[in-house]
Amino acid sequence: MKIIECVPNFSEGQNELTFRAIIDAISNTQGVKFLNLEPDADYNRVVVTMAGDEEGIVNGAVNACKAAAEFIDMRIHKGEHPRLGAIDVVPFVPVKNVTMNDCVKLSENFGRKISAELNVPVYLYEAAARSPERKSLSDIRKGEYEGLKEKLSNPEWKPDFGVAEFNPKLGAIVTGARFFLIAYNVNIKSTDVKFAKEIAETLRESGTVKRDAEGKAIKLDGKSVRIPGRLKEVKGMGVSLEKYNITQVSMNLTNYEITPIHVAFEEVKKEAAKIGVEVDGSEIVGLVPLEALLLAGKFYSNGKETSEEKLVSLAIEKLGLSTLNFFDKNNKVIDYMLQG
Repeated sequence: MKIIECVPNFSEGQNELTFRAIIDAISNTQGVKFLNLEPDADYNRVVVTMAGDEEGIVNGAVNACKAAAEFIDMRIHKGEHPRLGAIDVVPFVPVKNVTMNDCVKLSENFGRKISAELNVPVYLYEAAARSPERKSLSDIRKGEYEGLKEKLSNPEWKPDFGVAEFNPKLGAIVTGARFFLIAYNVNIKSTDVKFAKEIAETLRESGTVKRDAEGKAIKLDGKSVRIPGRLKEVKGMGVSLEKYNITQVSMNLTNYEITPIHVAFEEVKKEAAKIGVEVDGSEIVGLVPLEALLLAGKFYSNGKETSEEKLVSLAIEKLGLSTLNFFDKNNKVIDYMLQG
């Protein structure tokens, strides 16, 4: 059996009617299983997870996006998280008996269908990108929804599917294929977001812009010189989380085999200590592979523990995954969700 995961991110973090419509659309689609819906009111964003076979996953994604499009209007959307449209990003992820190339083809099929259904421009990213400039999601998102109309007027940003016309209600969609991404946030006990931003810039792979004594960006051949970050396959930024009166180092771990969760957590702790702020646990947004938690459990047990249950419990405890909200492994670990 082939299993593909799809994790659409929608620009809505509060409307229960929208959430219900998305869940129903997936649940009523053959060949796909709804796994998780995780909204965040501060980010004004919801992460949805589904898994299925090749035909089911594309149909499920299309149906979920059509349902969300009925409710979300980008003309009135505000939120902390960067976004390009109502249906911000729709990645396809190989889970079992499928290749990355299979998922590239699925994302292309989805992009072709959804651009026609909703009259939105669609961009391909990561493994599906057709040019190096479009590999990174952050590069495609530059200017966000507010700058999209101008972006579409630039021939260099002609969409991969659909026409280069601005859809004011829905914006644009990014889709593609990628390794299992873990959306991981580390809590900083400070309301001043500058600390979280500084830590993110130090650790993320892209690093930060090098500046002179006056704080001006140093450029070479017209391009800003960058100081690389310490952690490979990590994207990060500092954000405020007003609901809890804290800030977060918000990270995307794009390959947890290269930079595991526990490594990201421990490195944030080191940087936080250097600048005099405290870390208070962390959170995983959406689902996580069992293997990622087992790696953390083995690290914190110094390789002495072998029981899966104990390793998972140790990882949850040491990473502080229940600090903000209870971490229910049966509803957060994709392996356990697919067994249910």
